[in-house]
Amino acid sequence: MVARWVENPYFQHFTGETFFQHRPPIDPTSLIRWRKRIGEEGVEWLLTKTIEAGRKSGTVDDASLDEVAVDTTVMEKNIAHPTDSRLYARARGQLVDLAREAGIDLRQTYARLAPRLAAQVGRYAHAKQFRRMRKALRTLKGYTGRVMRDIRRQIDEIPAGPLRKRVLDKLVLVSRLLHQRPKDPGKIYSLHEPEVDCISKGKARVRYEFGTKVTVATTLTGGFVVGMRSLQGNPYDGHTLGEALEQVSILTGHPPKRVVVDRGYKGHGVQHTQVLISGTRRGLTPALARVLRRRSSIEPEIGHMKTDGRLSRCFLKGTLGDALFAVLCGCGHNIRKILAHVRALLAAVIALVLAMIRQAGANRQIPSCRGLIALFRLNLVKKLLKQTATSSSFGRDEGVAAGEKHTYAVGCFGRHA
Repeated sequence: MVARWVENPYFQHFTGETFFQHRPPIDPTSLIRWRKRIGEEGVEWLLTKTIEAGRKSGTVDDASLDEVAVDTTVMEKNIAHPTDSRLYARARGQLVDLAREAGIDLRQTYARLAPRLAAQVGRYAHAKQFRRMRKALRTLKGYTGRVMRDIRRQIDEIPAGPLRKRVLDKLVLVSRLLHQRPKDPGKIYSLHEPEVDCISKGKARVRYEFGTKVTVATTLTGGFVVGMRSLQGNPYDGHTLGEALEQVSILTGHPPKRVVVDRGYKGHGVQHTQVLISGTRRGLTPALARVLRRRSSIEPEIGHMKTDGRLSRCFLKGTLGDALFAVLCGCGHNIRKILAHVRALLAAVIALVLAMIRQAGANRQIPSCRGLIALFRLNLVKKLLKQTATSSSFGRDEGVAAGEKHTYAVGCFGRHA
């Protein structure tokens, strides 16, 4: 973001700069340090403040907090699609760079053979020559293992310090990579993000997603985010419902009375809150059936957070970055909801004023401030706001305002011109 600020004159003008600046205004690590300093509790406090702002602006009320919808989604990590050939090649390259930095003289770095072999693996896979592909993978894996063992033999030559610790950590990570099997739990899919999980949500277009599971809690009416948290280790959805409801109670100060979830939450074990699971048929009253049909309302909210709020890909490093990024996406979603509500109020007020001016012109009357105040006192504004929220243009509101009784017009306007 700091680099984009330097190259974008619009960003600089928006932040108050008069002349184009060629240097960043702050150090790029300042935002990283700020995020680490506030931590997960700090971003949850920010989410609480957005909920309070939504209450004050009228975007969300206490009645809507009684019924919430909870669902999980995958927040993908900013990594390349993991393949064995790429991981082996990257591991060998990183080990060679560390050895060069530590002053270790390697027997052979395979700087020429390994990249060519990694590219050849992809060609074999594309041609469906899987026997040759597996043979090339074994050779590439052997190159990485030889470099790792060569560094391990000379590890005592590196003096104690941060560099030695980095080399040891990298050796442990590469050793895990070389010894993992296809069905092993806790596999490594990225060298710079080893905590990434492989998650399958049953999507036809994306079979596997590499990132972190995120639980989202929104109100049934309005889709306001009242809880959001990242979940490490790809847990079962039903085991996360209790924590999600506890977070909603803490952030809003209003424990939900009813929660609607999909079929993946069977066996949740929640006792103090009524849980409606999608597909339930027995024991449902017509009112509960209507509530249950609203379960899918959380899906477009998650979609908006992914497309508009950048929840689709996390760019922050580590598990702490996942936790902060998920909650901050929820804060941004609530702010967009509040701004949309304020814009609707402003549009209603503008439509009301235009309707009064047109009606005054038709009756040859001059509108006065006293007339506006009287109109507000007659609760006509509230009626127009509801009609503006459901209409797609100002014309309908103007027609409604123009069709009011003449007694309202007499009370709202001054004397004849």
